[in-house]
Amino acid sequence: MTKPPRRSPAGLPDPETLLAFLREAGSAEKTDIARHFGLKGDERRMLREMIRTLEAEGKLGKRGRKGFSPVGSLPPVGVADVVERDIDGDLFVRLVEATEDAPRALLMPDNGGKTGPAPGLGDRVLVKFARAGDGWEARLIKKLDTGNNRVLGVIRKSNRECRVEPVDRRSKDVLFVPPAQAADLKDGDLVLAAIEKGEHRYGPKRGKILEVIGREDDPRAASLIAIHAHGVPTGFSEAVEREAEDQELPSLKGREDLRQVPFITIDPADARDHDDAVYAERDTDPKNADGWIVWVAIADVAAYVRPGTALDREARAKGNSTYFPDRVEPMLPERLSNGLCSLKEGENRACLAVRMVFDKDGRKTGHKFVRGLMRSHAKLSYEQAQAAIDGPENGGGTDDTTGPIMEAILYPLWNAYRTLLKGRLKRSPLAIDSPERRILMAPDGGIAAIVPRKSLEAHRLIEEMMIQANVCAAETLEQKKTPLIFRVHDAPSQEKLFNLADFLQTLAMPWAKGEPATTKRFNKLLDQTRETPHAEVVNEVVLRSQMQAIYSPENVGHFGLNLDRYAHFTSPIRRYSDLIVHRGLIRALKLGSDGLTDREIAELSTIAEQVTATERRSMAAERDAMDRYVAAFLEDRVGATFPGRITGVTRFGLFVRLAETGADGLVPVSSLGGEYFHHDDKAHALVGERSGQRWLLGRSVEVKLVEATPVTGGLLFEMLSDPDPRDPNAPAPRLGLRGRGPMGKGRDGSGPPKRGSKRPGGPKPPSGGLKGVRKGKRR
Repeated sequence: MTKPPRRSPAGLPDPETLLAFLREAGSAEKTDIARHFGLKGDERRMLREMIRTLEAEGKLGKRGRKGFSPVGSLPPVGVADVVERDIDGDLFVRLVEATEDAPRALLMPDNGGKTGPAPGLGDRVLVKFARAGDGWEARLIKKLDTGNNRVLGVIRKSNRECRVEPVDRRSKDVLFVPPAQAADLKDGDLVLAAIEKGEHRYGPKRGKILEVIGREDDPRAASLIAIHAHGVPTGFSEAVEREAEDQELPSLKGREDLRQVPFITIDPADARDHDDAVYAERDTDPKNADGWIVWVAIADVAAYVRPGTALDREARAKGNSTYFPDRVEPMLPERLSNGLCSLKEGENRACLAVRMVFDKDGRKTGHKFVRGLMRSHAKLSYEQAQAAIDGPENGGGTDDTTGPIMEAILYPLWNAYRTLLKGRLKRSPLAIDSPERRILMAPDGGIAAIVPRKSLEAHRLIEEMMIQANVCAAETLEQKKTPLIFRVHDAPSQEKLFNLADFLQTLAMPWAKGEPATTKRFNKLLDQTRETPHAEVVNEVVLRSQMQAIYSPENVGHFGLNLDRYAHFTSPIRRYSDLIVHRGLIRALKLGSDGLTDREIAELSTIAEQVTATERRSMAAERDAMDRYVAAFLEDRVGATFPGRITGVTRFGLFVRLAETGADGLVPVSSLGGEYFHHDDKAHALVGERSGQRWLLGRSVEVKLVEATPVTGGLLFEMLSDPDPRDPNAPAPRLGLRGRGPMGKGRDGSGPPKRGSKRPGGPKPPSGGLKGVRKGKRR
């Protein structure tokens, strides 16, 4: 195993020292090199010149998008493409986005054998590189890209044929299964199939069944489909399970005894793991009158998941846990996630805790991290804690658990939170209202109900205390000059702000395009419209104007929370990013030998990109599963009418969200009437060419459910409401000016039908007309 590079003295290294560092690190980006040697200003410019010279001399090669490595070497971990198969059938990989000097490596299987279907030529994989004799080996960690030749679908059998219909509503790849394979398949089987490349260029595509993963009528099919469609890793290798089982109960060695601090956990009622606990008390320091001390204790996952272990490699490949209504695909095995790393009531647990001091105005005046041994004094649900605080006069009340801890624990927690709230209100984080829905599962695995997710003060209390703990982590690591992965959220781009201003103009609401974006400015807009008919549409458009939060070793602040520095520290059971921050704190504060390694520091950019990608993957899978569960819930209500709101306007139709369930479905433009509809992207509206009648974003409507397809998650609606009248300030219609191609259409297939055509006015939707999009949902 390569020894991690030792930190060199500050100052510009000579070329040989730089090459020696890169040989030990495997690869590193310019910013990581500069940070390692403590370079600033002109020294960073001189480093860039040195790297350019070494590249020109053939001593350095590119590794990944920004990394560098000595010629002929490879990083410890990287993304590679399977590029070659030799005469013996062995596969070879080459690092993605590397210069030609990067050697190929023999692909080796994962020892655990649970990385999914074996890779083939053209697949993209995440691998661990190591020297092997005169060459290189690449140990498979995870297959990243299953290729475009795979189809997840449902078997449809008839007397004459067997075919695979894709579950992805955007796919047209219906595959026909050869009779030899069809015999053992049943109608409704969920399968993973490969498109067979034959000599026939025309006619139906043929498929080879790779795996039967379940049944279409299984109540849990929605999660199964989402897991396989998005490549969410499942299960754990034997090596990982063995490492998890070998972990021991924590002791006081190297820890501060916090067992007398009466921490409690407050989580969802159905939570199985508890990775955070809280406690608050009055500050007795006379210099901090009416101030508070708030403790946040987080499970010490770093004590069990150490760098270089099988547990660590698999946790990094998974990136995070993925949550579905009926199951969880955890980042860590149950022995840890629901055992040693879960802060269970009455049991000793290793933790990394932060003690924070706040003044009477909610301003944090200091903090300190402690690696300790704690014992939770009570386990509460959000509803249970809220009911106790509300009291009988507000429909709540205490129970056997909350009653004895009201005075000593719950009242101080709430009083401390209300003090923290003063600081939050002064900070003014973005106050977008984003209602969520929760799926309640029935005992038989079906769907019992879809209900709004309640927003309680108890939720906001835990959220604010976790935010403050995350800020402390980022501040400490910056102060100690220890690299970390920040959670960053950039300010909206100028393009998004201009689009927002154009839309607000249609509502006669001023928004100066040149004025910089601030959360206070957005919040003022939201407050001004909160009690008006435009409240929901303005909330929706402001939400769409925001950038997506990502992980990065470079800090640009967190716009939404209005914080200069922010890092995820509070959920290391389910997020690998938090585990990296824990290791950083252990290293920076000298709390043990299991802190962040030099090799990890060199790979921070790669890790940040990877955990951002795995987070997006999980979000997409969770969203798709939700769509399918909702479609299954509504399947027996086809023909019913529902109130809803237009949440998306595109050239091929309107997306409507139902008020009752939060379900989203499509009203195709071809069903809106007998005229051509223009898409006005500035006003977020479809406008009739002749009548000028409009369908506007945010408009309340009534729709009829025409079709619900659980296997794809698609809902199709029919509009029952009337459109808004013509805008009196709009210019008169200018008919007949669009270019006409064959069949009376424009070059892009748009335009009204030829005079005399029997088809109603308006273009066919993309993807081959109504059939291809009617089950759609805006992504």
